[in-house]
Amino acid sequence: MLLRRFRLISLGSRLRGNDVFTPSLPRRREPKFGVLTRGFITLVLAANLATAAPTRQEHVDGFRYQIVVADESGVTRRIVDDLTRRLVPIFSEFRNELAQRRRMLYVTIGPAALREVAARQCDCVVISAFTSSQVVRAIQATLPPARAAAVTAVYAEPAPDDQLRLVSLLYRRPVRVAAILGLDTAFLKPALAADGVTVLETGLNADINRLLNQIAQTEVLLALPDSAVYNNENFRNILLSTYRHKQGVIGFSGDMVKAGALATTYSEIGDIDAQVAEIAASYVAGGELAAPQFPRYFRTVVNEGVARSLDVEVTEAARNFARPAPLKKP
Repeated sequence: MLLRRFRLISLGSRLRGNDVFTPSLPRRREPKFGVLTRGFITLVLAANLATAAPTRQEHVDGFRYQIVVADESGVTRRIVDDLTRRLVPIFSEFRNELAQRRRMLYVTIGPAALREVAARQCDCVVISAFTSSQVVRAIQATLPPARAAAVTAVYAEPAPDDQLRLVSLLYRRPVRVAAILGLDTAFLKPALAADGVTVLETGLNADINRLLNQIAQTEVLLALPDSAVYNNENFRNILLSTYRHKQGVIGFSGDMVKAGALATTYSEIGDIDAQVAEIAASYVAGGELAAPQFPRYFRTVVNEGVARSLDVEVTEAARNFARPAPLKKP
């Protein structure tokens, strides 16, 4: 019964490396876009154009930006289509003489696109989207300090603060929360500890079962996207152990909730794209690039069957916990 409820197979490749998380979307016919350049589709838009056409030209008049992706999937095309509608009005408002004082801005969709742009020799700034914090930080660590400072991101995974707020809404009483961090997520330890989370750190050869036993007395396990902790080999044991100890798992993607986690906040395409556009608008207006950040806009999904098994009574406040993105201007 337990294994059937958890449907572990549904996680698929989403736990391999935790590079990028994008929502599952219905398939539909999409218009073609972009130009294939060294295996990457690049959409180049000039601010002085009312409508932007794909081009191979790297240097154009006016404020310049490019959306760089690594595939032509339907989801990627929807991301680019939505981002384009949001970015064109931002860039088109600025005069050429102001625009020329700013560097080329790349918006990268997914980890492969970020790696490709990071490897370029350019005087540019980068906004990464749909890539996990551990991958963004790992790529930044390979760059010279000045170059790394020119890379910002909207991380793919939920903000820990929002996840902890969700825990409060689900349990409606003080509960003990634990988190297991690997090397790639250790940067979160100070903030989590300040919020009262019990933090365990794992080394390269850590025994996940031993770590789970150490936090057996906590009510909630806050999962964070670290491939050293959450992967296809470990996740089955994690779910079985937490279920046995009546612990709820707060996942970091909708697929984890389908597979057996209790709940998560998650961001859809429009939520991430709205935040990317806000970062771009701030950079265009003032020339300052915002720091990497977790998603600002989100909604919630709850596994009602797991909640009943854990005797968690889910309220409408928990189900409807969300921070919607502002509506796009017509």
